[in-house]
Amino acid sequence: MFRQWLTLVIIVLVYIPVAIDATVLHVAVPTLSAALNTSGNELLWIIDIYSLVMAGMVLPMGALGDKIGFKRLLLLGSALFGIASLLAAFATSASWLIATRSLLAVGAAMIVPATLAGIRTTFAHAAQRNTALGIWAAVGSGGAAFGPLVGGMLLAHFYWGSVFLINVPIVLLVMALTARYVPRQQGLAQQPLHLTQALGLIVAILLLVWSAKSALKGSVPLWIVASTLLTGTALLVNFVRLQLAAATPMIDMRLFTHRVILSGALMAITAMVTLVGFELLMAQELQFVHGFTPFAAGVFMLPVMLASGFSGPIAGVLVSKMGLRIVATGGMGLSAVSFLGLAATNFATQPWQAGLLMALLGFSAASALLASTAAIMAAAPKEKAAAAGAIEAMSYELGAGLGIAVFGLILSRSFAASIQLPPGLSPQAAEQASSSPGEAFRLAQESAPELAQGIIAAAKTAFIGSHSVALSTAGMILLILATGIWFSLAKVKG
Repeated sequence: MFRQWLTLVIIVLVYIPVAIDATVLHVAVPTLSAALNTSGNELLWIIDIYSLVMAGMVLPMGALGDKIGFKRLLLLGSALFGIASLLAAFATSASWLIATRSLLAVGAAMIVPATLAGIRTTFAHAAQRNTALGIWAAVGSGGAAFGPLVGGMLLAHFYWGSVFLINVPIVLLVMALTARYVPRQQGLAQQPLHLTQALGLIVAILLLVWSAKSALKGSVPLWIVASTLLTGTALLVNFVRLQLAAATPMIDMRLFTHRVILSGALMAITAMVTLVGFELLMAQELQFVHGFTPFAAGVFMLPVMLASGFSGPIAGVLVSKMGLRIVATGGMGLSAVSFLGLAATNFATQPWQAGLLMALLGFSAASALLASTAAIMAAAPKEKAAAAGAIEAMSYELGAGLGIAVFGLILSRSFAASIQLPPGLSPQAAEQASSSPGEAFRLAQESAPELAQGIIAAAKTAFIGSHSVALSTAGMILLILATGIWFSLAKVKG
């Protein structure tokens, strides 16, 4: 019994920096913009690339876990994660940071399915497994939620690279504990990896996201966007076709035909879209519009962080007592209510209302994450634990990447359409100021004082209106998805 819970402690310890790194840079947007002289588009890719690459790599890494056992996978992933953290901490350009964040994602993609497979293998009893998964989900959602606060604390005292350096001692400790206390598992030597197919999947995801971003921004010729979209779609279809045709696929795509697993993946994607996208929006608004420091912005978002951290174990008990359907649908429905309420909230004059609604969002979204994890891991055969863990992890990271992309695109599109700039700006300057709040504030710093005040006022007004549009849109989508999940899980017991 002691060995089981010690394994869980090790798993949770290594999962903390993986989860935090998905959002730790949210409050660093203004700092990175100044330190690395990055554009708004480069900033989105710096933040987004981690989740998008991880979403593609968890599939082959899940297969690697089946092949060599989760202990070896955990050690390999931890080592790579530590090395990539060192490289990212000393980046001197946006391209360097994007590249090292990609490498960081590969290490994280090894760690996540290893942790889920470890839980599935270690805890055979359903009630204990639900409790363990509740703790794991709390670390995932809570770590992502606490990322801005951690980043704000470090930026208040150290240079921005410190957000990566803190990973190194954690990784070294986890590797020592894993080597000493975690038992080795027998792998499946016949499990193929198909790394070229995995790279094709990553390219497909990146092309699809790039085409979506470019289409909404309207700055790229339509034929290029269409060609990129078709190429990405073709690569994705080819990946699925190859997996279905293979005798021993990299991942069993037929798992997606299981209604519970498919519903769980959809819930995980949705929950992470809401949490990560909201935090990115909030971190920028609090700093750009209301003048918060990175640390103060993290503190303001503390309700969503605390609620996310505490909800996992509670939701695990609720799943056991009330059933998956009620917890899953309730979590998504309450997330929708919180978004609609936040869309009508003024963060400067209604801080208590904002705090209560953020707490509701954190609890409900994290509950949906736990429900998705329980659904996927309980429905999957034990021998496919790592593959099922890869599906869950892919859903988490794809949701995080899409949250950044979707919220960022809605925000930038609405911002560009609503900003009313003062007269006297050249067409080039007006286009720059309309592209993002960061660009508007950068232009204001380079302009005469009278003109700068007008640019800043216009940017703040446009941002506040854009945040309402983004949150209202997310709330309505969540209501629709909650209804779909309710009917999808109608015949599921427990």
